[in-house]
Amino acid sequence: MELIIQDFIEYLNSRQVSKNTLLSYERDINQLSSYLKELDKKMFDVTESDLQGYIVYMQTVGKSSATISRCVASMKAFYRYLLKNKLVEKNIAEKLLAPKVEKKELSILSIGEVEKLLEQPTQDDLKGQRDKAMLEVLYATGIRVTELISLNISDVNLNAGHLKVKKKNKERIIPISNTALKYLKVYVEDVRPLLIKTEKEESLFINANGQKMTRQGFWKILKQYKDQAKIEKELTPHTIRHSFAVHMLQNGAELKSVQELLGHTDVASTMMYTHVADMKIKDEYLKAHPRV
Repeated sequence: MELIIQDFIEYLNSRQVSKNTLLSYERDINQLSSYLKELDKKMFDVTESDLQGYIVYMQTVGKSSATISRCVASMKAFYRYLLKNKLVEKNIAEKLLAPKVEKKELSILSIGEVEKLLEQPTQDDLKGQRDKAMLEVLYATGIRVTELISLNISDVNLNAGHLKVKKKNKERIIPISNTALKYLKVYVEDVRPLLIKTEKEESLFINANGQKMTRQGFWKILKQYKDQAKIEKELTPHTIRHSFAVHMLQNGAELKSVQELLGHTDVASTMMYTHVADMKIKDEYLKAHPRV
C-alpha cells in the first residue's frame, strides 16, 4: 500500500501541485491507511461505508470540520487516481460528503496596528534588520509567506523597485513601496552578505544558520513581534496579506489591480475584500460623523 501511496504523491508532484498540498495529501492518505489497517481492511476491499465511517471516526476524535473536509478532498483525489490507473473498478469516494466549514471572519489589522507591528524589529542587530525587511516587504506586496521565503536574490530588482514572484509556471512582477525598498536595500547590501555561509546561497531571506528562511521560522518571528506590539487580534502571515488587500482598496486601488498583485486567477477571490473594505469605511463613518 505504501508504494501505491508514494506513486500517487509522485503523480501529484508531476502535476506541479504545491508542496504544502502534497504534504497534506500524503499525511491524509497515510492516516486513512493506518485506520483501515486497524480495521484489518485492505485498501482494495474498502467500501463507501468504510470511508464514511472514517469521517465519523475523525469527528469522534475531535478533528475540525476544516481538517475533515481536507481529508475528504484527499480521499476523492486518491480514489480518482486509483480508478484512472485501473487499480479499482469504482470510485467509492466520489459521493462522500464533507462537513460544512464555517467561514471565519477575516482578521484584518488596522493601519495603526500594522505600523505598530512594523516598528518592533530593532535596527541594532542583523536579525532585527532582516526581520524589518521581511515584514516591510510582506506588507508592501501582499505576497504569501511561501512566496516570501521562496524569493531568490535574483528575483529582486532594487534599481527598478520590484520583485518577481514565481508560482508553478506563472510569475508576476510586484512593485515595492519606497519605504520597504529602503529597508530591503540595507538588508541585501549590508546584512545578507554577513548571514550567508556560502556565495552559492540563492535564497533572499536567510535564517541564523545561514540557510533559507522556513515557514516555521517566519511564524515564530511574527509571533514574537505580535506579542511585543500587544496586538490581540489573530495574526498570521495571511493576516498581513488580507490587510494589504483591504488597505489598498480603502485607499482607492482598482479591484483588478489588487487581483493582479495578489496573484488571484479569479476576481471573485479578490472581491471578498471589497465587502470588508466597505464595512471598515462604514465603521469609521459611524464613529466619526458628528450627526450619526
